[in-house]
Amino acid sequence: MKLYSKTIHELHEEMKEGRLTSTQITKSVFSRIAEVDDRIGAYLTLTEESAMEAAERADGRFGKGDFLGPLDGIPIGLKDIFLTEGVRTTCGSKILENFISPYDGTVVARLKQAGAVISGKLNMDEFAMGSSSENSGFFPVHNPWNIGRVPGGSSGGSAASIAAGEAIGALGTDTGGSIRQPASHCGVVGMKPTYGRVSRYGVIAFASSLDQVGPLAKDVTDCAILLKAIAGHDPADSTSAKLHVPDYPSLLTGDVEGMKVGIPDEYFGEGLDPGVEDLVQKAAAALEDRGMELVPVTLPSTRYAVATYYIIAPAEASSNLARYDGVRFGARYPDAGGLMEMYKETRSRGFGPEVKRRIMLGTFALSSGYYDAYYGKAQRVRTMIRREMDEAFSKVDVLLSPTAPTPAFPIGDKIDDPLKMYLSDIFTIPVNIAGVAALSLPCGLSVDGMPVGVQLTSPAFKEEVLLNVAFAYEKERGKFPECPL
Repeated sequence: MKLYSKTIHELHEEMKEGRLTSTQITKSVFSRIAEVDDRIGAYLTLTEESAMEAAERADGRFGKGDFLGPLDGIPIGLKDIFLTEGVRTTCGSKILENFISPYDGTVVARLKQAGAVISGKLNMDEFAMGSSSENSGFFPVHNPWNIGRVPGGSSGGSAASIAAGEAIGALGTDTGGSIRQPASHCGVVGMKPTYGRVSRYGVIAFASSLDQVGPLAKDVTDCAILLKAIAGHDPADSTSAKLHVPDYPSLLTGDVEGMKVGIPDEYFGEGLDPGVEDLVQKAAAALEDRGMELVPVTLPSTRYAVATYYIIAPAEASSNLARYDGVRFGARYPDAGGLMEMYKETRSRGFGPEVKRRIMLGTFALSSGYYDAYYGKAQRVRTMIRREMDEAFSKVDVLLSPTAPTPAFPIGDKIDDPLKMYLSDIFTIPVNIAGVAALSLPCGLSVDGMPVGVQLTSPAFKEEVLLNVAFAYEKERGKFPECPL
């Protein structure tokens, strides 16, 4: 097995035993990037020189026996939405094409403190707006399982990089499913922690009441290792929770005997690919074999979730993106005849069509006379969705559902039909609206050989339960096939 194909915990054990060095692992990853990334498009910026320096420092620590932990010396890729000191940070947009961050965001700083080797910045839908990673301001990302298919979005570069062996682990952000949906399409594990579990300081904002940082990895154990490293209160982020962070990796026992898994009626029916449904039902049966009880539950307001999301998220985006005007932030159009022309030209040339569409939708929803009719009503529906989720969790430990209604679709298939594209996130959006935690992990291959994901959802701040149920399923499922690239 190639080094880039191994997991974080496997590589860590080999480094501890002196059979591997971080330098060897890092060289293997950059060699793989050189081999395949012209076909995948996962990276926007590589940081090879600083990565090799970090790897040598890690090797020095291992040589003395004072390594920092399981992430020490491991190459990790970052979605290009995280501010990274001295490194270009574009958020997938031309308007930030040449922006060099003067400081590290909190999660980047925490990864570096854990000894992680940062391999570079990963491609994404512009400002995290998209479900396919076709909306990058630079070039689209391709799915390593079939380069004619999308990897999912907006963290498509993060998911594709792991599936293709271009990173050992990665971070992404999830506003409506942007970690879990690409994880499902690329056959990797992706987790959206509870809103407030991970600091968003130094993360470029899309929709502030929905955005959350989370890990993507080859398996559940790696996901737990990454979450442990980045979770916890941050005084620089007033929305981060002052709660104890469990030692997630040590709590992965696979013992789920007697626990209850809820099967929501509303997630199985019209629009769901029959092949996806079959694989997800088999995943539920596998958990039943591990001793869990399957319990039917109902979440009737789920049908309003997509409409609610596409009021709240664009409204918050229109406010957050107002700062990119060529004066405060963003590349300035230099030949404007006046201030208003400069604003118009800067934003017209700097933003792509999907971002403009959502800014216009959001500005309309917040405009005088329409605020109560749209934004205010959407917030009331949000409360209904959250209460129904709470009611369900009074009866079960986790919920089980498909992550996405279909496997990865062909590139260009939905790009001209935004409503069809928005429905790709129909099963992931309710989780963000309710602010709870969820995880996607592979449960099989479709008839045409594409990965399919099953989604597990837990109550807020119960990530250890979520990870342990996922770990139990992973044990029951067995090893997932490697990407054929």
